[in-house]
Amino acid sequence: MEQRYRAKFINSLSGFKSANLIATKNTDGQTNVAIFSSVVHLGASPALVGFIMRPDNTDRHTLNNIVSTKHYTINQVSAEFYRQAHQTSARYSQEESEFSHSGLSTHYIDGINAPFVRESRLKYALTLQDIVHIDLNNTQLIIGEITHILCENKAIQEDGYIDIESLETTCISGLDSYHNTTRLSRLSYAKPDQLLNNLDLSGLPLNQNKEEKLS
Repeated sequence: MEQRYRAKFINSLSGFKSANLIATKNTDGQTNVAIFSSVVHLGASPALVGFIMRPDNTDRHTLNNIVSTKHYTINQVSAEFYRQAHQTSARYSQEESEFSHSGLSTHYIDGINAPFVRESRLKYALTLQDIVHIDLNNTQLIIGEITHILCENKAIQEDGYIDIESLETTCISGLDSYHNTTRLSRLSYAKPDQLLNNLDLSGLPLNQNKEEKLS
């Protein structure tokens, strides 16, 4: 396949991916923010999150800043600013801040050196824990532990579920296609030979007379 065709084709195979802005600041105070679609949950206790960095080189400002400071933030993208978020994928020099060029703004809280994206409605700060090199394609899995979380209270349900759809969180397919989402249902914990219940947002059984059975 031609290189660009191949990149778009293969990137589409994994389906919908999360859209997140990773924000950092270097030791000289220069901020950086870039969009990533590879953020993945690794564990709840400790709270670990990973993301994939493409092959390392001198232009990887996000990686350089994380390695030097050990701190960064992950900020979910919502429908209100997905175009600005996409602009951060442009190749700016290290001396230029994507915050300025995209129209996004920084937000700081006490004790966290890295900036948050003010426009994001769900964001969290992390401390670097490990970098795992993947020899197959020279990429790196960056693993961080969550230390602080900022989220609109209305989205957090009684059982701990975060209703990210209410925050208008967007997702990505391929390299450049952005999507809203529509929830089908929350489902009860699956057990062998037991019917599934639809759950309401708070995690309680809903419409139990419409139970579904696994095929």
